[in-house]
Amino acid sequence: MNLLIIGAPGAGKGTMSELILEKYHLVHVSTGDMLRAAVKAGTPVGLKAQEYMNKGALVPDEVIHDIIVERLSQDDMEAGFLFDGYPRTENQAEDLDVILKEIGKKIDCVINLNIADEELIKRITGRRLCPVCGEIYNIYYKPTTKEGICDKCGAELIQRKDDNLESLEVRLSEYHKNTQPVIEYYEKAGIVRHVDAANSVEQVFEDIKAVLEGLC
Repeated sequence: MNLLIIGAPGAGKGTMSELILEKYHLVHVSTGDMLRAAVKAGTPVGLKAQEYMNKGALVPDEVIHDIIVERLSQDDMEAGFLFDGYPRTENQAEDLDVILKEIGKKIDCVINLNIADEELIKRITGRRLCPVCGEIYNIYYKPTTKEGICDKCGAELIQRKDDNLESLEVRLSEYHKNTQPVIEYYEKAGIVRHVDAANSVEQVFEDIKAVLEGLC
């Protein structure tokens, strides 16, 4: 079973990916992880990627292409995989299809975590973190007993620098601009399944399992 998961910032993509990987024993394919592994291993494509990363520049699609080809050629991929965070554009989706076709594989299902921007804004801007024990709160959905103070350890909570409305609106705008064409691309292949990500973690995963059980 070869999957791709798509979700806006705050939609729960990371949480759902972990649950899917644990239950179905798939290989996690993350471009960020692959880049770091290739750089650490000192492979030719890893060294090429490092040149861009050292300059603070985005790694171009042709280098990402080579990284993916390198990763998909490894034996553990036979167990099935979950692509997370890629493809981000329609061009990358088309390129991924070409890569997979060359090795006799394909994406079986694209899980799209649907959630309204208004809900995402509350999830992200309302998030507060405890720097001491790591507990996560939300002023809208999981407030502390005493405002700004961790219920578990009494430390003062913090907010991530990018958990603000201005930053989030930029991220959402970029997400919608780049990702909508990706969803439409896979819709044409009839493999997109939309899941309501506004529900509880448990319910969202139940809905995903219902989708995936039909593939097994």
